[in-house]
Amino acid sequence: MTTYNTVLLAEDDRAIRQALERALALEGYQVTAVPDGIEALAAVHRERPDVIVLDVMMPGLDGLQVCRVLRAEGDRTPILMLTARVETADRIEGLDAGADDYVAKPFDVDEVFARLRALLRRAAPVAPAPAEEESGPEDGTAEVADLRLDPSARRVWRGGEELELTRTEFDLLELLVRNSGIVLDHATIYDRIWGYDFGPGSKNLAVYIGYLRRKVDHPGLVPLIHTVRGVGYTLREA
Repeated sequence: MTTYNTVLLAEDDRAIRQALERALALEGYQVTAVPDGIEALAAVHRERPDVIVLDVMMPGLDGLQVCRVLRAEGDRTPILMLTARVETADRIEGLDAGADDYVAKPFDVDEVFARLRALLRRAAPVAPAPAEEESGPEDGTAEVADLRLDPSARRVWRGGEELELTRTEFDLLELLVRNSGIVLDHATIYDRIWGYDFGPGSKNLAVYIGYLRRKVDHPGLVPLIHTVRGVGYTLREA
């Protein structure tokens, strides 16, 4: 029997909600669409969707508040935010609330599809690699300087202090750690993390790198995440 990914869509603009609901359904998703944050929380608790799409500005509870409530409850369902706010600080606020990704309005529906596919891929369980193909310490962790990353538990420590990362932040940091000392260009990172290159005008990657730096490279610690201008990013000891 064919199974389809389930999507909860919360958007207060009826025209956008209906259009996106139709597009998602045509793409093969099973969609539950609601007009506000209160109904969104009720639907998540009732239906347990595979992925959630939240508009930031909604009556009652806005998208950021819904996201914070779900994360406080321990719900790790992937969340894609829809936002008309294009400033970096506004995007960072969404990441800080626990969102995994965001799309700025007006958006191309194909970009929404690409980001949803990437979130669902990363949320899918991954079979462990054969023992002979594993690399690094016996417990599967990876280490660079005083940074330690446990991919199986999806936990990270810097100098003995555990860091709280969103799903996308963890995936990005793991990619950098696994390629420590190697400069990864923008296209490679977009392909590995999002499965889609959003083009030279996108600030998506820069926002995530900046926010990841705030968590990993505390003041007083040796910076590990480095920008190679015109090329991309690398993680290494200075």
